Amino acid sequence: MVGERDLMSGLAKGLRVVEAFSAEHPRLSISQAADIAGLDRATTRRCLLTLNELGYAAYDGKYFTVTPKVLRLGTGCLATMPLPRIVQPVLDKLSEDIGHSTSVSILDETEIVYVARASQRRVMSISLMPGSRLPAYCTSMGRVLLAALNVPDRRATLERSDLRSRTPLTMTDIDALLAELVESSERGYAVIDQEVEMGLRSIAVPLINIRGQVVAALNVGLPASAAPMDDVVERFLPSLLSVQSELGRMLV
Repeated sequence: MVGERDLMSGLAKGLRVVEAFSAEHPRLSISQAADIAGLDRATTRRCLLTLNELGYAAYDGKYFTVTPKVLRLGTGCLATMPLPRIVQPVLDKLSEDIGHSTSVSILDETEIVYVARASQRRVMSISLMPGSRLPAYCTSMGRVLLAALNVPDRRATLERSDLRSRTPLTMTDIDALLAELVESSERGYAVIDQEVEMGLRSIAVPLINIRGQVVAALNVGLPASAAPMDDVVERFLPSLLSVQSELGRMLV
């Protein structure tokens, strides 16, 4: 077991500060970054100034933003992962066939991380790309991945989540979410109707490897319409299931 004296606390704190930046918080003051990272202001200031000096962050005198250089920290990892290389060509074809954006993500604690994406019409207000993160509890891919956990881990993950109401339709009650995860597990897919952002619907299925393990999730994002959700599922779920089956023979 690694001892505490073998760890670099400064590096750990710096990474916490980097992780404070997100699509929802692209510009942060020192105080804001400290609150999100859970660090004191002085430590956060040193971390941010170091990132600025090394070119990983820009500073306008009040707010810090991460620069494209920070992508080096993640793209190297994504480039070495076989999953994005396997799914991207299949995603591209699926998106072209159905005329909507499709994505694949993995679960990282309480969030989903996009590892591959094929864009068509933009539905969300934020741009999504490999490396983008969204909360798991209110996303279709997140619910598929949470449903693959055992029951105690589902509850524990939800209890650690920031269950805020992103829209008037967002489900935030833990017991209701747990019931939804059971239903998603039983039917084999999850649906979201304007819980992440108004105007956005999505359908997701798990990606299961040849050993029967859920390793990722696949979804399609759609603009909200007057059509009942059941009709939307009937139209798009077969295409998702077909890709699920195809990728299931390729994933290990």
